[in-house]
Amino acid sequence: MTLQFEVNGDQVQVEDDGLTLLEVLRDQLGLTSVKDGCSPQGQCGCCTVLVDGEPRVSCVTPVRRVSERNVQTLEGLDPPVAAAWGEVLCATGASQCGFCTPGIVMRFEGLRSRGDVTDRVAVNRALAAHLCRCTGWHTLVEAAAAFPDELNGATASAARPSRDLDAASRRATIEGGRPQRVAPDVALGHGGFADDTAPSAALVGVPNPDAGWTLGRSMSEARERAGKVQGRRSTVDPRPPLEVPPGEWALTLRTSWVDPGYLETDASWCVPAGVPADPLANAGAFGGKESSIVGREAAELAAAEGTAVRLRWSREHALRKGPKRPPVAIGLRADGSGVMRVVSTPGIASAVATVAPDVVVEEVDLAGPPTSSALRGAGWVEMAVARAVLAHRVDEAPIEITSPAGAWASVRLDESGAYVRVRCGEVLDAVVLRSYCIGAVHMALGWVTSEGLTVDERGEVLSLTLRSLGIVRPGSMIPVHVDIEEDDGVPVSGSDAVFAASAAAIWRYQGAPPSWPTGRAMSTMTT
Repeated sequence: MTLQFEVNGDQVQVEDDGLTLLEVLRDQLGLTSVKDGCSPQGQCGCCTVLVDGEPRVSCVTPVRRVSERNVQTLEGLDPPVAAAWGEVLCATGASQCGFCTPGIVMRFEGLRSRGDVTDRVAVNRALAAHLCRCTGWHTLVEAAAAFPDELNGATASAARPSRDLDAASRRATIEGGRPQRVAPDVALGHGGFADDTAPSAALVGVPNPDAGWTLGRSMSEARERAGKVQGRRSTVDPRPPLEVPPGEWALTLRTSWVDPGYLETDASWCVPAGVPADPLANAGAFGGKESSIVGREAAELAAAEGTAVRLRWSREHALRKGPKRPPVAIGLRADGSGVMRVVSTPGIASAVATVAPDVVVEEVDLAGPPTSSALRGAGWVEMAVARAVLAHRVDEAPIEITSPAGAWASVRLDESGAYVRVRCGEVLDAVVLRSYCIGAVHMALGWVTSEGLTVDERGEVLSLTLRSLGIVRPGSMIPVHVDIEEDDGVPVSGSDAVFAASAAAIWRYQGAPPSWPTGRAMSTMTT
């Protein structure tokens, strides 16, 4: 059966083969602003489009539902409107990698048509349909409020303050740990993501349940051949898997398996004898893709098949097979000495030694998902947090932590939110640095209070949806005030130090319960 509908002002015809609107828009029509972060879970909002003017998540919308209707993607916005969104997102630091923001722009456009885009409550409610791992939500609300009341030909240039975007890109690269470009077009989804740049005729590969890849002429065909099953959310809460070492301890801490939660799952493509596309294009993934195999395997399959091959992990595969933050169980004496028990992870003992060379590290073999010391501050942050809270458990002094790279951060919490000070060498760009610091507070808040994976006794991950990760939603995010201290030193990552100091401050604020996630919201200070 042939379906007809309008896309960005043009009539299109497609066969009703049971495809979703997302599959048609990306794979048949080449509209790559529509991103796939969880398909088909409908939980990240990256694939949001307008259907007859109303926002809709396209990955769970059968294409037959839009027959004879009007579909609009970011590519179909009036150029001045799209340009203005790119400008305000860039100017406020509301976009880092730029993967989630095209869908958020379309959601905001739905609000703007009703005159609600400057209503903070309405914006936060709209953002609840999305996940943004990077920004901590506040800058997105600021971007919506900054959208100009009137648009004209000068909007794009007038909206941008005097700013060196090359310097901003340098700061983003330092904070993210991988090359990152800062510009308005990045906020509109043009960061060069691997899956966006693949040739349309490439064979598509999706992971088999156990190992290897299943290839097809399209994503939907490959998924059908692989027998992909929709992931579910476990009803069992995450629990720390390690026991605290025996001893007389002044302070203890146990943590759970934690997924980095990056939105663009591992993807690459390659032509025979070519160089595979970088799965880390314009994004650091918090260290979660440092060991990604998709590029190498795309090259191997392209050589074997004699044609271009495009590979992409499903969200479920990323949750099962992607690297996790290793769980720890820490016991500290009053003088700061003690033992950290941690799931065996290459490099983790060396990371701990950068901040606590006198602490004994016991690595434990435990059935579970793979772990990595490349994830943001893995090992040293846990130890720095425990020692900082041990030293300041009963007073209200700000928590201060210096990272192994030499960045210093101070975080104080009260009923009005988190007050952050950071010093990390030459600032380069205050907008980017502030955005990363707010994002670090957001990640720390989730890590302490709500994030964790349910893993069964066989080591199998049971939390197979994005929402089951416990990432803090916009309505639960605490206010954050950032004070950047000028410094003429060599620029280093400031957000990692903020991440550590924020986790310590939040944990202390909650009374330092011995296990994370604590399950305790910070509702008294949410906006």
